Amino acid sequence: MNIKGEVDKHFQEAINFLKELIKFPSVTGEGEKEAQDYVKEAFSQFGRVELVPVPADIEKDPEYTFAEKPLDYSDRKNIILKIPSSGGGRSLILNSHIDVVPAKVWKDAFKPVEKDGFIYGRGACDAKGQIATIYLTLLALKSCGIRLKGELTVQSVIEEEVGGNGALALIREGYKADAVLVLEPTGLKISPANRGAVWYRLEVQGKSVHMGRITEGVNAIEKTCLLMHRLKEYERRLIEESKNVPLFEKYKQPVQVNFGTIKGDGWPSMVCGYVVLEGGVGFLPNKDLAMIKKELKDIIEGCGDHWIINNYKLSFPKLHNDAYAIPPDHPIVETIRKAAISSGIVPDVEGFIASCDARLFNKVGKMPVVVFGPGKLEDAHSDTEKIDIEEIKKAAEILTDTVVNWCGIE
Repeated sequence: MNIKGEVDKHFQEAINFLKELIKFPSVTGEGEKEAQDYVKEAFSQFGRVELVPVPADIEKDPEYTFAEKPLDYSDRKNIILKIPSSGGGRSLILNSHIDVVPAKVWKDAFKPVEKDGFIYGRGACDAKGQIATIYLTLLALKSCGIRLKGELTVQSVIEEEVGGNGALALIREGYKADAVLVLEPTGLKISPANRGAVWYRLEVQGKSVHMGRITEGVNAIEKTCLLMHRLKEYERRLIEESKNVPLFEKYKQPVQVNFGTIKGDGWPSMVCGYVVLEGGVGFLPNKDLAMIKKELKDIIEGCGDHWIINNYKLSFPKLHNDAYAIPPDHPIVETIRKAAISSGIVPDVEGFIASCDARLFNKVGKMPVVVFGPGKLEDAHSDTEKIDIEEIKKAAEILTDTVVNWCGIE
């Protein structure tokens, strides 16, 4: 079986597919339908493609992530493709997402450009280039004329960028496999672990008075500054406790406590009576989401300021992505690693320093998950987003080999 030859044969078809896919402005909650329709049509040559609705009551799920504005699911669906199999092999899910982040200042973001071996455009790297990699893999498998023993399921999901509600819906619907590969831009590194991230909202109530009566007021800004100091102390502790966590040793600072936005309710001549601070915490698999939430609350409750303790509110209304890890010698990791070596590269096996849908398959779906794909993470979401087209080819070679050896063939 000449996998490389089959990938080479269909490479330009996959690149043309990617260019067309970039043209759909599939920003989360807005343009996903048209892009999914295009993917459905392209994938229909490989088997039965379903558009799977997201349940209307998904917002009641404890793992649901709320966006900046309410999202309508009446016309936005996930895609499922099942490749016919003979039975007796291991099953595999290939997953990636169709939605992209907005391109507020990049006016030509949805006009793909090929230049110097790269394709530029919003989603080129995150994650339409990943969907094109899956497409090229499917073309190669079909061209090889093989029949898999294990079931191969392909998923193109919505809403990854706001927290993974599309993938969550499929997991709750019961889509399972012996392993899952989530395609994200890892630069062909194999990532059996994922950093977690949670966004927090901290509200501090003060007592507003005219500045001429400043001694009678309680300044919410000053109280919030005290808490910010405590939170940066917590960050130093988090860094220390997260040193040498397996698969994340190489990163300079893989955990963070960030301040993202802060707003005060007041006037220059008034003592500020209310502040809301929003930020995020990045954390590793040595801690889970519940631990981070508790530690944040303990920091506030232990600040020693009775006013704060009686006049604050801590909540987590938006992004809440857990961390996860599977053993670096897990069979699915070894299968990908051997495929990469067969393709001519010696891949790094390390943690993925961004959060993505992978943790849902592991934490909620209880499945072994690996993150893998072409493209560099630093290019994702940027105003010069791009992907190396040769990496797409190499990733498809590795993916095709992985599918064959994991699922088995007749």
